[in-house]
Amino acid sequence: MRITLVPLVLSLVVLCVPVLCDKEESPTLHPEPPTETWPRFAPLDDVRLLANNLLQLGQSMREFAQKTKGQMNSIFQKLNIFDRSFYRLSALAGELKEDEEELKKTTVILRADNEVVKDLSGSISSKMESLLQEKSRLQNKVDGLEEKVSRLTLGLPLAEISSLRDVIKSQEQSISELLKAVAEQSEQLDQQKLKIKTLEKKLTASVRAQETSDKTPESSNSEAPTLPPFLTSGSSSITSIKLASDCSELFLRGERASDVYAVQPNGSERFMAFCDMSREPGATVIQRRTEGSLTFDQPWEKYENGFGNLQTGFWFGLRKIHSLASRGDAILQIQLEDWKQNKRFAQYRFHLDGPESNYTIHLTHLSGNLTDPMSNHTGVGFSTRDRYSSHQQETKCAQQKSGGWWFNPCGDFNPNGRYFNTRRSQRRRGIQWRSGQKVFSLRFTQISITFPTSASSESRASR
Repeated sequence: MRITLVPLVLSLVVLCVPVLCDKEESPTLHPEPPTETWPRFAPLDDVRLLANNLLQLGQSMREFAQKTKGQMNSIFQKLNIFDRSFYRLSALAGELKEDEEELKKTTVILRADNEVVKDLSGSISSKMESLLQEKSRLQNKVDGLEEKVSRLTLGLPLAEISSLRDVIKSQEQSISELLKAVAEQSEQLDQQKLKIKTLEKKLTASVRAQETSDKTPESSNSEAPTLPPFLTSGSSSITSIKLASDCSELFLRGERASDVYAVQPNGSERFMAFCDMSREPGATVIQRRTEGSLTFDQPWEKYENGFGNLQTGFWFGLRKIHSLASRGDAILQIQLEDWKQNKRFAQYRFHLDGPESNYTIHLTHLSGNLTDPMSNHTGVGFSTRDRYSSHQQETKCAQQKSGGWWFNPCGDFNPNGRYFNTRRSQRRRGIQWRSGQKVFSLRFTQISITFPTSASSESRASR
């Protein structure tokens, strides 16, 4: 903003000069001729010039005030956006801190277990060394005995020679048994190391996510988290271990804790799965719901790859379910519990087609105290709100009931529908199971895949 001040100063000088001249009177003793006097008022041109300059100054001040007001409004808008983002980040940081505390507790426990494992590994290593030394001594003795036998064959009876051979065979058998036990201990140690490394990676990822959220303001994402579809095959900590094909095989190997494990079905990639080891022969959980924080009203891509948290509520993913069921002899287990703590279950012989047929399901009812809730679902493709199977082109049950499922046409059972856990009237509109005219609102659902014990043992023996 440029303001011309020279004319203003000149005008003020012109106005002030006559006044000064009036006030200053030089004392004289003798009368002098009258001098020329200045006018008492400034010329009209100077007044106009001064008025124009004042108008320009006022216009410039008005423009400056308007620009300043616009800039202040923009700054206030940005501050409001920042406040909202900061509030969301604070909530997200609180959740991350809670997860971090849990992971730290688990890490402390695992580190203690790791120390025990290290001590056990040291004792096993010392036992291995002693066994190898004992084996070398026995081998030397065997060599010496062979020489003696070769020298005394002509003089010794056959009974003594056969007894010496039996002693040698028994010693070799005991050594092989000890080596086998050591190999099993080493395999268990490798599995413990894998669990420790997995939890350490989770803790590191949580800390990094918290640091990133503290530094960079980003808006929160309300979509359901996608489960990691597969583990990288290049991980040295996993490729060194021969993974089980499913949770039933882990049960046969001696695992009894219900937790997240790495599995690898035949002909597929490795991935993490939650194993329910509460009853024999162990089951791979593909769906679980205990509360309503996670929405199951997701598109086709989420249902194909999986979403949620394996420790709480999740959908496993159609691709991974298909890779598990392609092994053959799969059994689908459905466990339900209503709000009155009544528990029911059903079992089916189970097979799932591939993505080219929208993962068409094939079921044969086996047993259970639950009235067959999926009697009309066999031979039906999977549907979501953005993709319908051939049975759902007209009814579109995925939009009417929300969530993805094998609808035919809309069925009496949809465990992936809305979850209401507040008023009793809302519960009857949530996930439910119909039996005739009765409707049972559900509080808990779990769907899992298991395999007969004989089939699991044969599969393990064939490897």
